[in-house]
Amino acid sequence: MSRENLSPPPAPNVVRISTSTALVLLLFTLAFTALMAVTYQFTKTTIAANALAAKMELIGTVLPPSSYDNDLLADAIDLPPTAALGTDAPSRVYRARKDGAPAALVLEAAAPDGYSGRIDLLIAVKADGRIAAVRVTGHHETPGLGDYIDPKKDKNKAKPWITQFDNLGFGEVKPEEWHVKKDGGHFDAHAGATISARAVTNAVGRALQFAVDNRDRLFEAKE
Repeated sequence: MSRENLSPPPAPNVVRISTSTALVLLLFTLAFTALMAVTYQFTKTTIAANALAAKMELIGTVLPPSSYDNDLLADAIDLPPTAALGTDAPSRVYRARKDGAPAALVLEAAAPDGYSGRIDLLIAVKADGRIAAVRVTGHHETPGLGDYIDPKKDKNKAKPWITQFDNLGFGEVKPEEWHVKKDGGHFDAHAGATISARAVTNAVGRALQFAVDNRDRLFEAKE
């Protein structure tokens, strides 16, 4: 091999600088990883507590804490995708009890046929078969038109549209009447924005029927 093809060895100071740089980067990576691990350990309890508090606050919008005395988050079961609830993924049912007796079921449900797609719902059904309350937990309905289904967006703050389901069951409104008035049912809808109300009303009626038909099974099911 000719001398012209031989590369000179790296200068010692270049090797030293490269090694030092790699070592610094390694130490920085290890320190950052350790810091993240320590931070996670210190904050995970707070994060979990905040998540539980948010869940309880949401449940509290449909079921007053005074109506039950058990640990609602612990007394819950998972359901597979259920057509009657409009769910295409597993959902959760929270079982409220008072002095050991069934008090209410809190169901995660959905109306798949909103004007702009799926409308997520949380529905509390009392043990006597009447609805305690309904809340919309997620939607993409048109702002200022169909979003009145969400009490936060409803301009009628004294009596939001969604509250017309409160304390009603099949004893008060026949199963075939759980539709908006435009469809021959019992419930009001805003003129020009019926589709959102129709979707929610139909979904609430289906969920109520499911809760009534499966009440005992849901309360007795193992967690």
